[in-house]
Amino acid sequence: QVQLVESGGGMVQAGGSLRLSCAASGNIFTLNDMSWYLQSPGRQRELVAHISLRGVTKYAESVKGRFTVSRDDAKKTMYLQMNSLKPEDTGLYFCNAWIATMTLPVQYEYWGQGTHVSVSS
Repeated sequence: QVQLVESGGGMVQAGGSLRLSCAASGNIFTLNDMSWYLQSPGRQRELVAHISLRGVTKYAESVKGRFTVSRDDAKKTMYLQMNSLKPEDTGLYFCNAWIATMTLPVQYEYWGQGTHVSVSS
């Protein structure tokens, strides 16, 4: 059984910072590409940041220069450092990862339950 658990969300004023974490646990063989997605009220879930197994990153245009995604494979954890937060960054942030398990070494997509971020103006 594989689990992704997000943490670090909260309430912050515009211009503030938060650091999100996504910890993977379970019968993991390889932890491959990982991503953060944002679900805002009334909008579809959208990609915020992506980091490959090799550490190559990409970002949504709206967060470039403000957000930084990173990973610590020894801890099986991905991070999202969010600076200069804006009210439009408000929503539920989901962790996404492609993982192969010990019992079935074919990667499948997994999602966390989300952590909420609220940015006030």
